[in-house]
Amino acid sequence: MPSPLAPQVETAQAHWEHFPHQADMGVRGLGPTKESAFEQAAVAVTAVIANPEAVRPVEVVSFSCEAPDDELLLVDWLNALIFEMATRKMLFARFAIQIHDHHLEATAWGEPVDVVRHQPAVEVKGATYTALSVTQEPDGRWVAQCVVDV
Repeated sequence: MPSPLAPQVETAQAHWEHFPHQADMGVRGLGPTKESAFEQAAVAVTAVIANPEAVRPVEVVSFSCEAPDDELLLVDWLNALIFEMATRKMLFARFAIQIHDHHLEATAWGEPVDVVRHQPAVEVKGATYTALSVTQEPDGRWVAQCVVDV
């Protein structure tokens, strides 16, 4: 099994990674667009719980959120995702996001949790403001990150 701190999924320039933070876990999404960085941050949240590659895209859920700036939008997006996972008892591993004026429209593909197949490690309780950042690097790549409470 690969190290939990190494990038797990890479598509073109988009990928996700974890970073250590005391008893919690940092999630980071990187991509050529802000949307792809938010999508990869969501995959990183799923990867805290289970291997995203084991999650089949058999059910589709759409939802939206809004916030006054990019950082708060990232927290609201991840918390909306965590809420959907908890209330629907599902895992999601594929996402499509559109962001317009700090309004986010998301589609998530996943499936109900299968304890034997997914082997969930922890429950993510929520995204926090700790290490919260949404930035565009000088090379044009976007980075969206925060710490999630586990």
